[in-house]
This record gives sequence, structure tokens and C-alpha cells, in this order.
Amino acid sequence: MAGHNELITTAELADILTRPDLRLFDCTAYLEPAPAGSSAPYIVVSGHQTFEAGHIPGANFLDLQAEFSDPHTELRFMMPPVAQIEAAFGRHGISPNSRVVLYSIGTAMWATRFWWMLHSIGFDGAAVLDGGIDKWTAEGRDIETGLAGHYPQATFTARPKPGLFVGKHDVLAATAEANTVIVNALGPQFYKGLEPSRYGRPGRIPGSVSVPAASLIDPKSKAFVPLAEAEATFAAQGIDRSKRVIAYCGGGISATIDLFQLHRLGYDNLTLYDASMGEWAKDASLPIEVG
Repeated sequence: MAGHNELITTAELADILTRPDLRLFDCTAYLEPAPAGSSAPYIVVSGHQTFEAGHIPGANFLDLQAEFSDPHTELRFMMPPVAQIEAAFGRHGISPNSRVVLYSIGTAMWATRFWWMLHSIGFDGAAVLDGGIDKWTAEGRDIETGLAGHYPQATFTARPKPGLFVGKHDVLAATAEANTVIVNALGPQFYKGLEPSRYGRPGRIPGSVSVPAASLIDPKSKAFVPLAEAEATFAAQGIDRSKRVIAYCGGGISATIDLFQLHRLGYDNLTLYDASMGEWAKDASLPIEVG
């Protein structure tokens, strides 16, 4: 099966921690409830504090909301303009020859979001740490505390790949396309519209299938499930390599876990609906499905 170089084990990372070309990053963010009366679905809290409390030795920190999201939209985490993302990755020392390793706390989705962004702009030297810092600490490996350091600034040149991000009009058109499968990465209760949604109307994009991001991660170790298990999960929802896949969630983050696993399985026609339910649920002109 394809794509093993995009996932790195804790043991493999431990072996390369002193490599001069390694760029190791904690990507963690937290979503906290918005105050009553707020129009925002949640408050985004940087993972700086937990990074300073403990991180893998030598790691730096990437702040998704502060540096790597489009500031010109009310939606959180939207892919920023090319010039912004080039400058940001360059500031953090990523060059064409860097070996980038990404991890996050509690869930892989912050790391896979950065992996997807790098992949979409033509950088293929990034890997996600399997199990993240949770698995690293569970194995008794060394932890460092304190502020993030700074890798030497580098020149990062983006080479954007077309079609890896898609908007609501394309998604709406895709609901009628037999060769496209739309994948909802949220939990079953939100997919079915059984619980209130913080994004607006409960429910899902019509015709979309359910592959919760959480089903692709082992809840105890935080590691990705074996590829054969992931393949069976996708196949059970009618997803095969002959079809284009559009993945979505609430804000374009957890869906990247699905996309990461599909990419590792060798699927190559993958797209993220970046605005996801943060946009779709609020737009009354768009159809929604429950049940």
C-alpha cells in the first residue's frame, strides 16, 4: 500500500531528532465554547501554553489561526493566500530540502491539517507523527519545557496543486455527480442531525456518506488504525479509487484525517471542502439532509 513515508513512528522520530534538516512542529489548537450570544461557533485557543508545558525536544510551534489561516473571512481556518502561506512557512525554517514532522495533542487533526496544506502547495516532505505526543509520552520518551525556539529562516516556494480545495457551488454540483462521493468526517450524531449543531442547521450535505475521523484513529494509543482497516471502512461507504472524494467536517480540520488516510491508501482524486458546515449550515439556500 502507498504513502508510508507520510506517517512516522515515535521510534523513527527518536532516531532523527538531531538531523539538521529536521523541522519538528507541534500544531495543537483547542476549540472552546463561545460565550452566550456569540455568533461564532467556538473560540479558537492556541496550543502555545500546552507546548510550553511539554513538547518533544527541539520542536517548534505552528499557530494555525494566527499565521496559517485566511484573515479576510469570518470562517475559521480557511486556506490563506499563497503569498501568506509561503512567508509563514519560510519564517519557520521550511525549505525544499527540509524533513518536516507534524504532531498535535489529543487528536491528529491539527497535524493532518498542516500536512494537507503543505501537500496542496506542492511540498511532499512532510510526515505526521503516529500517535502524536500522546504516544510519545506514553512510551516514556523525553519531554522538553519552555518557549519555542526558532529554526533559521528559509525560502519557501509554493507550487499549488489545482483542485485540492473546493467551494460550496462545486460541492452542490457534485451532489448530482455519480463519479463523486462526498464524505462527512463528523461523528454519527452530527451526520444524522440528531444533535444541535454549533454551525447552524443540523444535518449533512445531501447524499454524503459517513466516515467519522474518529473511526480512523485508535482511541487509546491515538495512532492511526491499520491501512487495511481504514480501507475496509471507506469501502463500506462506497468509496473506491474510480471516484473523486470531497471530504468535509465542521471547519475543514477533522476531514483532513480522512484525506490523509485516503492519500496513504493511494487515492489521488481528493478534495477538501474547506468551509465545510461552518458555511453550508448557515446558508439557507443550500439543501440539508437529516436522519
